[in-house]
Parts: sequence; structure tokens; C-alpha cells
Amino acid sequence: MLPESLPRPAAISPDAYAARRAALMAELPAGAAVLVPGAGLVTRSRDSEFAFRQNSDFYYLTGIVEPDALLLLLPGREAGETVVFCQDRDPTLEAWTGRRLGASGMVAEHGVDEAFENDEREGQLSALLAGREQLYLPFEDSEARALAEQVYAEAAVNRRRGAAPVRGFHDVSPRLHAMRQLKAAEELELMRHAAEISARAHCRAMRAGRPGLFEYQLQAELEHEFVWQGGNAPAYSTIVGGGANACVLHYVENSAPLSDGDLVLIDAGAEFDLYAGDITRTFPVNGTFSAAQRRLYQAVLTAQENAVAAIRPGATVIDIHRGVVRDLTAGLIELGLLEGSVEERVADAGYRRFYLHSTSHWLGLDVHDVGDYRRADGTPVPLAAGMVLTVEPGLYIPDEVDIPEAYRGMGIRIEDDVAVTAEGHEVLTAGVPKQMADIEALMANK
Repeated sequence: MLPESLPRPAAISPDAYAARRAALMAELPAGAAVLVPGAGLVTRSRDSEFAFRQNSDFYYLTGIVEPDALLLLLPGREAGETVVFCQDRDPTLEAWTGRRLGASGMVAEHGVDEAFENDEREGQLSALLAGREQLYLPFEDSEARALAEQVYAEAAVNRRRGAAPVRGFHDVSPRLHAMRQLKAAEELELMRHAAEISARAHCRAMRAGRPGLFEYQLQAELEHEFVWQGGNAPAYSTIVGGGANACVLHYVENSAPLSDGDLVLIDAGAEFDLYAGDITRTFPVNGTFSAAQRRLYQAVLTAQENAVAAIRPGATVIDIHRGVVRDLTAGLIELGLLEGSVEERVADAGYRRFYLHSTSHWLGLDVHDVGDYRRADGTPVPLAAGMVLTVEPGLYIPDEVDIPEAYRGMGIRIEDDVAVTAEGHEVLTAGVPKQMADIEALMANK
């Protein structure tokens, strides 16, 4: 029997994208313009490309998924404030690679005011920017910087002809990323769906797990579920680390056999309509936690549950991480992996032998999503309704002679995706178990 197929949530409407563009333009001074390039195809080898993935900033403002596009915002322009340049219509190429919308299709399907095909870009771009004195673009984008240099060179020529100069270039990213940090209701629906797909995939991998499989076979179970449910792809490179491989934070080889008596750590999430899920679970390959595994797992679980409970408006990621550090340090001392007091081991960072990373990152169109963690003055950014973050404490025990043998080479991480709400928080990834008894029960029910 085929597995259940989840109903798809509604796509974000052209009106919602238009509202985002209007909100961005409302923050800009008179005489400004915004340039945001989309992504292009990237060669994988010879004449084949990697699967296309749109630039997140461009997608946030347009919803357009075609490569080689450019967004131009012109606040106050009577003929229309939103202009898009797009791929040329080409029947021969379209027979090989699929339909292109062209200029008329961009206007009809995405609600932009005006569109031109890329063969018109060189002549039209300069004319559209005439009289615009402040140009906003993402400084980190190499194509945007190249366009800025082109615009500057053309402005220098036009200045000699008496045209108004381009007086300044500004980074649009801080304004745009502050908008992206607060998810609207329609974004949260897509993120819930990405989280549900991801949770189902993790449950599928748990049910499939058993000694003798290879890590890549659990990867196949996960990614089958992603695609079956309409996900674009994994939101990032899937991590399946059995035994000591779990102690390698970004282990992606996924090539080793899974051994009886070991744990396996899976860090994987689906991308749906470009929004990311991000879940980590750790479970016993044979379906039953050993006594030592239970003790170490409980230390991580306690820290993770306390951190999730602390998420509410006004809390900060910095404070949540500090709480996790204290909880994990206390657990390490109780297990005999550290000595002394919690205060001493936090102060001298002794815990960092076993816990190397931060507790949280923002989540959205990028798995490590945009947004500041501290203000310009260094104070932590307070959490607010609409923010989405991960909570992912872990302990990674090296295989070294001073470590009690029962814990050597053991790696455990537990990660959930959590949305901040006006009342507190919502765990988006609650569909996959993390209590040891629930994991064992799921694995027993093959």
C-alpha cells in the first residue's frame, strides 16, 4: 500500500509578495531604487547543472522560481514600481529545458508591474534607473556588485551629459533580512508543512533502523519521504551518523554500516516551497537504549526541554544558550565526565570539550536563516512573535583514554523547530518522538 500523501498548504499569493515589496519600498528615501538578482544555474559537470534553487531574498520579494532573473524596485514610478527582467523566450531551448514565462508571463502570473526579457536588460536598465540617486542592493551578492559597477560606469557617462548622478550605494540586506526574520501567517503554514514532512521522514527512518543497514539506506528512507510529500529537496545535506560518526558535527559521508549496540544520529529536514525543516534525533540502532546511552541521552533531553520551555517573547537566544550550557554542564558532572562545580566548568569553558556549538539558529527560507542575534550596541535581540528558531543541544564524547569506556565515541543531539507566538511558543516538529520510551515503541512497531 502506498504511504499517505499530505494535503498541500496554499501557496503564498502574488498579493502577499507585492505587499512585501511595498513594505520594503516604504522604508527607502525618495529617489532610491532597489536591485535584487535571482540565482543562476550552476554547472555540476560538463553540460549538466545542479538542481536549481532560487536566491532566497529574490524569492521572498517575488515568488519567482526561474533562473537568471532580476528584480528592480522603483518607488514612486508612475508606470509601475516593480520591474522584472527574465529569461528570453526561446522555443528551441524550451523544448529541451521547459517553458519559460517570458515578460508577459511574469506580469500575468506574478503580478509585477512590468517585465522585460534579458536581451533588453542592457538598454532598459540604465533608462529605468535614470534620475535615481540612491541604489540599494545586497552587497554580499557578487552579481549585484557587478551590476552596481555597471550602473556606476554608465552614470559617470551620463553625468557628463548632464544627468543626475548616482550618489550612493547601500546594502539592502539589513532592511530585507529584518523583514524576513518575522514570519507572516502564510509563511508559518508552509513551515509547519515542511516540519511535518521532516517529522514523518524521521519516524520512517526510526522504523526502518536495524543493525546491518548502511547509513545511506536511512538517508534514502528520509529523502524518499521528502520527495513523496512534494518537498523540493533536502533543506541541507542529510546527516546520518552511526556510532562515533555522530561526533562529527557535519558528517555527510553516510557510508558506514550501522552496528548493533550503537546510536545513530540523524540531522535532516525537508524543504517545501523553499522553506526549511530542520530536525535532529538520536536513537539506538537495535531499538533499545543501553543504560549508558539512557544516562547521556537524558542529560541532553533535559537541556533541550528546558530550552524549548524558555522560548517566549522577550527571551533571547543568548540566554537560552546559557541555560543549555548550565544544564549540560550539570549533566556532565553528574555522569563523571567533568569534575568540580557547574559555575567553575562554565567559567573555564570545560564543557566545550563535549559541546562545541550554539543552541539555536534562525530558520526560514534558509536553514541558517537571516537575522541578527545582537543589536548594533551588542545587546541580544529579544524574541518576538513570528520568529522561528531551532533548539539543538548535544553532547559529543571523544574516544579517549580518560573517558569512561561506556561513553566513548557516543554522540547525541536533539533538535526541534520552534515558532515564537504571542503567548509563548509552538513546537513545529512535535510529530517525531524524542522521549526514549516513545522512540523504542515506534521502533518496535516496524
